[in-house]
Amino acid sequence: MNEKKVKNVGGQAVIEGVMMKSPDRIATAVRRSNGEIVYKVKELSKNNKFLSKIPFIRGGFILIESLFVGIKELTFSANQFEEEEEDLSDFQLALTVFVSMSLGVGLFILLPSFISNFIFQNSLSSANILEAILRMIFFIVYIKLISFSKDIKRVFQYHGAEHKSIYTFENNEKLTKENAKKYTTLHPRCGTSFLLIVMIISIIIYSLVDIFLPTPDTLLMKQVMKLSTRILLLPFVAGASYEFQKYTSRHLKNPIIRLLAAPGLKLQNITTKEPDFDQLEVGVVALRAALGETIENAKDITEEELQ
Repeated sequence: MNEKKVKNVGGQAVIEGVMMKSPDRIATAVRRSNGEIVYKVKELSKNNKFLSKIPFIRGGFILIESLFVGIKELTFSANQFEEEEEDLSDFQLALTVFVSMSLGVGLFILLPSFISNFIFQNSLSSANILEAILRMIFFIVYIKLISFSKDIKRVFQYHGAEHKSIYTFENNEKLTKENAKKYTTLHPRCGTSFLLIVMIISIIIYSLVDIFLPTPDTLLMKQVMKLSTRILLLPFVAGASYEFQKYTSRHLKNPIIRLLAAPGLKLQNITTKEPDFDQLEVGVVALRAALGETIENAKDITEEELQ
């Protein structure tokens, strides 16, 4: 079997660029405002991956790790595009991740629960149904609204370049922008699909928990209990969602599995856009760098970043 077939790669779009992650490295490539492509590579430690191998626990661990890496690489890409030298301190990075997670949990998890519990104070089933509807509406409307931003559209194009580059690799083709061009922008392991799965899995898990937990007498205690369980069970929700996505992405030939994966792929029609050849070139550079290949059409600034 070809070595490429056994490596699992993934990534994300950044400002005018793409971050790619292989089992051994993280690489981020950015096209500067002058047209030059630069990239940096970070070797990954083999000693801190224990939690990432435990089923139903690794999902939450990988989610938090991805947030830290994603925000750091977004900062790097913004600095490179503007050719600045600012960087986030460890405290600033942690604070940014905390605020981002708090806003996401508050808007998509806690707020729908609070509203539904307030409207249907005496009907658990009605409250849970409304909570599920609100959670999905908030999430989809948010994704749609940000898609109208010109800058976000550029990010979504690089998101498409990321997926096309990964498809080229997974089909064992030479990593070129010409080969990547023919592939779809929709990928079953996408973060957009993962977030949608989190929304759906949370509906199921939270509803089951509400059925078995005793119902408090006062509205205040109902709200406290509901919001507390939503937060405490979030790592398990993320873990279950990760395992579901991992399984479905490997069994898409099964028509039932393909049907289950369809909503996530459909939502990617919003979060991915068709990239041009320049954007594909950046995506390919990032993936080749993450795989440890020699790159001639971009500048390696890894040493500059370490100084």
